Amino acid sequence: MERNLKNVLVISFGFLLLFTAYGGLQSLQSSLHSEEGLGVASLSVLYAALILSSMFLPPVLIKKLGCKWTIAGSMCCYIAFSLGNFYASWYTLIPTSVILGLGGAPLWSAKCTYLTIAGNSYAEKAGKNGKDIINQYFGVFFLIFQSSGIWGNLISSLIFSQASNKVEISEENLACCGAHDCLTDATNNTGSAEPSNSLIYTLLGIYTASGVLAVLLIVIFLDQIKSDQAETEKEILETPSFWSTFLATFQHLKDKRQCLLIPLTMYSGFEQGFLSGDYTKAYVTCALGIHYVGYVMICFSAVNSLCSLLFGKISQFTGRKLLFALATVTNTACIIALLLWKPHPKQLAVFFVFPALWGLSDAVWQTQTNGLYGVLFEKHTEAAFANYRLWESVGFVIAFGYSTKLQVYIKLYILLSVLVLSMVTYGVVEYLEAKSSPGTPTATKKENVGPLTQETPM
Repeated sequence: MERNLKNVLVISFGFLLLFTAYGGLQSLQSSLHSEEGLGVASLSVLYAALILSSMFLPPVLIKKLGCKWTIAGSMCCYIAFSLGNFYASWYTLIPTSVILGLGGAPLWSAKCTYLTIAGNSYAEKAGKNGKDIINQYFGVFFLIFQSSGIWGNLISSLIFSQASNKVEISEENLACCGAHDCLTDATNNTGSAEPSNSLIYTLLGIYTASGVLAVLLIVIFLDQIKSDQAETEKEILETPSFWSTFLATFQHLKDKRQCLLIPLTMYSGFEQGFLSGDYTKAYVTCALGIHYVGYVMICFSAVNSLCSLLFGKISQFTGRKLLFALATVTNTACIIALLLWKPHPKQLAVFFVFPALWGLSDAVWQTQTNGLYGVLFEKHTEAAFANYRLWESVGFVIAFGYSTKLQVYIKLYILLSVLVLSMVTYGVVEYLEAKSSPGTPTATKKENVGPLTQETPM
């Protein structure tokens, strides 16, 4: 096998193993650690640390350690978070969330740098176009990586479905589920929702082992960047100083189009935060039990992945406006329905309809917002995507931050308000673009950009 492709596969499967664990844990935080809102507080702290990490750490660590050891070290930060979940408290989960957040940005930056170097290296030897090879490598990576959302959630649901203490959830407890939740730990009041410690430890053990295997895979099988690639690495890492990059990020806000896109970018964090922090707890865990959370999130991940691929292909024919309209209508319908719906175990299919539709909408927000940034700010992509990562992370922090303080129906109204504001400001951007360049087609393409847009999270 061609060595560069082998390295791409090593990184891809390393990330698959790592995010199988992290993705499953993120979906369960609000349900596993609902006391005093510890779970969602940890996610809010995590994304706040991620913002700081994005600003300071990646160039420094990659320059000092190289891509391979930056990836391996950053993966250890994710393992720390899994370990913190074994004895979850404010003194264990919050510090390990900070550690994970600090490791997140270097991990993704090192991965992007490594794949870029590998692609350019192979293209030079084979006499091919560097961009084409890099796109192929990123395609292979995301093809493998995106399935992590399925495996991590499948593992959690299979393990929690072994619980022997399942009981019928009373109508009184069901009244505390949904939009008008009782702001109590309803998940602890429903007999089927609290898995035994042995099952929780089994799950966390599997997740931790998955993270350790990811680190071992990188340490043992990933090649160091060769000396003859030093020039390529130097070019990639020869970025402006931290302060100039930091200032460029905020100077980019002088562009009114960037300011107008802030609500849309933050909405991406809001809507993902609601699904993983509120829908999983107030609807799924409350009415069905925690063992259904994984199955529901698998539905979201699968639809999201398929639609991301589909919308990336068809956007050149439909244009981005039509896709944004589709996502807006779908998300609005979901929000209104969630306000009215009283979740009940007898309506099992409905619990999967919402994440499926949410996945369809999220696929548009991810592919088309990234593409929009790439088209509008072609000459200032670094500053533009730094703003993208910043404002999306701010959306996550706010969504998780107020999660335990407000009832679900208020959060849904906030979500709807931000969505409406986003579409108004986005419409102004499209108007300004049409005005400045009449006759220019507005169809956009899917860009291979920003790692945070593919996480889900991270």
